[in-house]
Amino acid sequence: MSVQVVAAKMAEVELKDVPSKDLSPISPNASKTGEKEGAKAEPVAAVSSTASPSAEPTVRADPSTNATKMPQASAMKRTDQQQNGGEAFVNQDGTVAEAPRMKKIQFADQKQEFSKRPSKIGRRSLSRSISQSSTDSYSSAASYTDSSDDETSPREKQQKNSKGSADFCIKNIKQAEFGRREIEIAEQEMPALMALRKRAQGEKPLAGAKIVGCTHITAQTAVLMETLAALGAQCRWAACNIYSTQNEVAAALAEGGFSVFAWKGESEDDFWWCIDRCVNLEGWQPNMILDDGGDLTHWIYKKYPNMFKKIKGIVEESVTGVHRLYQLSKAGKLCVPAMNVNDSVTKQKFDNLYCCRESILDGLKRTTDVMFGGKQVVVCGYGEVGKGCCAALKAMGSIVYVTEIDPICALQACMDGFRLVKLSEVIRQVDIVITCTGNKNVVVRDYLDRMKNGCIVCNMGHSNTEIDVASLRTPELTWERVRSQVDHVIWPDGKRIVLLAEGRLLNLSCSTVPTFVLSITATTQALALIELYNAPEGRYKQDVYLLPKKMDEYVASLHLPTFDAHLTELTDEQAKYLGLNKNGPFKPNYYRY
Repeated sequence: MSVQVVAAKMAEVELKDVPSKDLSPISPNASKTGEKEGAKAEPVAAVSSTASPSAEPTVRADPSTNATKMPQASAMKRTDQQQNGGEAFVNQDGTVAEAPRMKKIQFADQKQEFSKRPSKIGRRSLSRSISQSSTDSYSSAASYTDSSDDETSPREKQQKNSKGSADFCIKNIKQAEFGRREIEIAEQEMPALMALRKRAQGEKPLAGAKIVGCTHITAQTAVLMETLAALGAQCRWAACNIYSTQNEVAAALAEGGFSVFAWKGESEDDFWWCIDRCVNLEGWQPNMILDDGGDLTHWIYKKYPNMFKKIKGIVEESVTGVHRLYQLSKAGKLCVPAMNVNDSVTKQKFDNLYCCRESILDGLKRTTDVMFGGKQVVVCGYGEVGKGCCAALKAMGSIVYVTEIDPICALQACMDGFRLVKLSEVIRQVDIVITCTGNKNVVVRDYLDRMKNGCIVCNMGHSNTEIDVASLRTPELTWERVRSQVDHVIWPDGKRIVLLAEGRLLNLSCSTVPTFVLSITATTQALALIELYNAPEGRYKQDVYLLPKKMDEYVASLHLPTFDAHLTELTDEQAKYLGLNKNGPFKPNYYRY
């Protein structure tokens, strides 16, 4: 048998390590260099380098041989990609033996070919890229902080903005560019604040005001702060929630010259440290407070009570904070006027209702990927927040139960088509538990023990006291962090519940909220600050007040042009008949919208 080998020019160099013991030599006298001796056939060359236009080596066999039929040329080189194209060798008896796999060296100028089956590394990279893209798609909830930066506490960093100021404490000042984009986007959806900024910045109604604030630090809050500054105020700010701060927005504010002390994921100690840094500055005395939850007011009362001698007023926007103000007033300890923004019509009927109606679904979907259709949900509390949550979940096909202590709100829930229950009656069967009462210990350990496996537990109220999270931090229970702001709490028998944001405010901790609705609340806050700061002495006593109806109507009117809405105007005769001023207010203070 004679075999002629025609070597082809290969696109790659093939290196083979072929031990002699693994092959039967065709010629016992063949040299190691592959030179022919006599008429014997030679093995296929280990390195193919002869020029030829063909892409594969060609093997021609003598048809006169009596040996076993040779395989076709295509069978001489493996086509199975998993075997790396190992070649065949011809033995003395004419049979074909498999050669060891070859290591292939690919040069940089060669075209890369991808396997139809991705390798494990490829799959892992794909998974990582999908995970990253899903995180970055969270709009203002996205984080631009790299992992190395996360390891260092902001309190241990020495940061300065481009102007050399270091009067702030945030996660990373380098994120300022991203934060500025977020703020600019928010400005497009906050027409009333932008109109107020344009109309009043010439008058500077807050000139000389030194406002200390403790609210959620988001892009929407940044628009409010910059509006207050445009109206003449100096501002120092801390966060009212340890999870709601948007780090890139805080960086943009710090770069813009604002004294901001906040970052996402603060500890309890960090939280109070930031408030103290915000308030306690030598040579700077606040004269106005903008609070959300009452923590800032509480801290000043506790640590710096003498500051209230120069403070003109407090503006509070949450149920929890308003409740604390009324307690101070009842005890005779409220020493300055306070404006209850939470119970203003524009806050109650728009922020509390419409904002929560949209953001509850966003928060739950981002954290749990839950399917709402057919799920049994219990909503604790049927105030404006509860109404918004119930309406959204019902529209998605959920079976919604309501718990309520107020018979009027309870009757509203029944008339809206929801079943009124006690929490103990449905706790074993529901899939999701949502609290929005502003109270404490609404969901206690006994209820948590009785929940079904996989039950989702979250809070839409301001405070983290509605769910008794502290009772879950015991040795027999295991906490497992599965993703940002999502914990599995596991019982000894294997049952687990899904706790979101450790019982803190779900929508601002785990997602975002509609900017346009927050424009209404922020404008209300700005007008309340202007009113208290400029009020003549004696107009407001040391008590809690509601925003004047005229201001509520003004806030609403600033937002109407967005919808190309056209108000009907009263004629003189109609105004006289109703006993109203043609320019309002149009409803008495006792009117419930």
